[in-house]
Amino acid sequence: RCIATAALVVFLTPQSQAQTVDLSGRYQCLQAKVRGKVIPCKAAPLILKNDGRFELRGWEGSYLVNGEWVELSDSLIKTRAKIAPGHKIVLRYYGKHGLVEMTYERRVAEMGKTSLS
Repeated sequence: RCIATAALVVFLTPQSQAQTVDLSGRYQCLQAKVRGKVIPCKAAPLILKNDGRFELRGWEGSYLVNGEWVELSDSLIKTRAKIAPGHKIVLRYYGKHGLVEMTYERRVAEMGKTSLS
């Protein structure tokens, strides 16, 4: 009877929504949108490391994949970016020019290589 109750509790306990999807890699800035206008992007890359850490323009912290979001945080700031189709991550924030939307894309295969191994 105890085992059945324990099994039921484990089965009914909500699981964490954080997923173990591997998004690690180097994401190049594909485009930026400022005040609704798309402009070429010259921003530094977003780097998601295998150990759950990230780097972005000198900002370092940890990240967690949670559903369709990547949550980026350090000891003071927490934000999230949307995972988009095609190995893309879209980060939206308010800057000095209003709403800014940065689209980063991961390059899956390196240039010049003929195989993905």
